Amino acid sequence: MNLILLFDGDFIDPQHVRLDGRRAAHVRTVHRAALGETLRVGRLNGRLGSGRVVAIDDAAIVLEVAFDRDPPPPAGIALLLALPRPKALRRVLQCAAAFGVKEIVLLNTWRVEKSFWESPALADDDLRAQLLLGLEQGADTILPRVEQRRRFKPFVEDELPARRAGRRALVAHPVAAAPCPHGVRDAAWLAVGPEGGFIPFEIDLLQAAGFEPVSLGLRPLRVEHAVPALLGRLLP
Repeated sequence: MNLILLFDGDFIDPQHVRLDGRRAAHVRTVHRAALGETLRVGRLNGRLGSGRVVAIDDAAIVLEVAFDRDPPPPAGIALLLALPRPKALRRVLQCAAAFGVKEIVLLNTWRVEKSFWESPALADDDLRAQLLLGLEQGADTILPRVEQRRRFKPFVEDELPARRAGRRALVAHPVAAAPCPHGVRDAAWLAVGPEGGFIPFEIDLLQAAGFEPVSLGLRPLRVEHAVPALLGRLLP
């Protein structure tokens, strides 16, 4: 992890935290931290800072912490994602959080298998766990918001136009004539379909809602590969 995320329950007092479990094991085995060493820390939904190891044993690690800077600015991209298979979903959530995406909508489409919606990967605790892993990777503290929408047409026609007002909107589509742009500095929405892509009816509805079809080229990619490729191109 590139950042040790701290939670309210970790604080012994305003200047000290106690780590156990996975985070403590990581500090011991990966950072190989000793007494007096300083690590990068961040308080969930708060500021970044440093933590100095003041106690360490087999059970726990105690850090003396100070927070002195804000987390990196969020990416200006909201992700509209056709619900992928559970393993891919976990990877995509980690990736999106690491890139700084703060708004994610999981959407049902024609090619999304109904069984995906019953997966434990959609449980609040599982979603949160993947997002936290992404924040640790991206050295960020602000937890993204994830929403679920199981009805494509009502969401795209009735809710999405108001939500994307004033923002550019792009839909990844393998056969689009326009290439995916580089370095979009204004706020934007990015729609990514399931394996096999959006069907024509869905593309038509998205275009009616103001989305521009764009392509990454001739080689179709899996969702978990397409999302980082798209974000890498779009973010300045």
